[in-house]
Amino acid sequence: MKDWINFPLVVRIQDIRIFAYCRNWVWITVSTFKKTLNFKRLRCFHTVAIEGSFTQAAHALGVGQPSITTHVKALEDDYGIELFARHGHNIELTDLGRSLLAITHRIFSLEEEAVGALTEASGLHTGHLKIGAIGPSQVTDMILAFGRKYPDVELSVALGNSQDVLSRILNFQDDVGILPLESEEGRLHTVPFGENRIVLLVRTDHRWADLKEISIHNLEGERFVLREDGSATRHAFEDALAKANVSIKPVLAIGSRDAVREAVANGLGIGIALEDETLRHERLKTLRIADADIILHPHVACLEDRRNAPMIKAFLDLVAETAQDGAS
Repeated sequence: MKDWINFPLVVRIQDIRIFAYCRNWVWITVSTFKKTLNFKRLRCFHTVAIEGSFTQAAHALGVGQPSITTHVKALEDDYGIELFARHGHNIELTDLGRSLLAITHRIFSLEEEAVGALTEASGLHTGHLKIGAIGPSQVTDMILAFGRKYPDVELSVALGNSQDVLSRILNFQDDVGILPLESEEGRLHTVPFGENRIVLLVRTDHRWADLKEISIHNLEGERFVLREDGSATRHAFEDALAKANVSIKPVLAIGSRDAVREAVANGLGIGIALEDETLRHERLKTLRIADADIILHPHVACLEDRRNAPMIKAFLDLVAETAQDGAS
């Protein structure tokens, strides 16, 4: 028998590989086999989860649907798990899928920050800034000012109530959000700007239509159309009513400012709105509440850990400058 034997012996026992090399003696190394994460598959999963379908995800990524399906299926097979429950052509995230989506939100937000930091260092101001707001008028001026200063930055706006905006910031879905009140959420960094008064909406044939203001005590027993429970406007209004010991009759709760306006215009009750966001309507009149200044103090918010990301910092700096100019 030769005294020189040099061969690799690979024996896989589940997740263990044993390598033996012999030359009159034997070394044996045992190591745990680790799976590596394929980020292309992870991005496909993330996009499908965000878009809600494989077809829309393929369109968003600019690839064919079979490729998306293959990558997601391979990710599931790699770990022997199910990320989507499939019902014919419909899909729904499993509990594990929702947990993974929360992680991928953070991963790809950090990727965008890295790109932003590198482009910022090179003197460029490109990128994509995602903004959350409760209404378009609330953010229009900011977008116009930011667009003039950074014309190559892509901006997108998601609308919802204050709870929606807060949730999207915390879940890394939006970079910044405009909240109608300063949040007590400890993970946020906020920059104040302006104020906005809550006013009443009535039909032009309402008995109060000729008035400019009315006492909060006159609201006793009146029928009201309100925003949904997550609305900061509604919350502030109800707080003022409670302090004044006034009870109203809520007849309808609607999740949109425009829907409230239409409901009031059709005679369902009195509505409430933010004065700066109240558009002219041929069948509506606004009036102030004389003895109760119900005022919201909006803030632009982002995650504290992300406040120095280049595009977020640029937006916050612009908001702070605008607020200072308005105060002077």
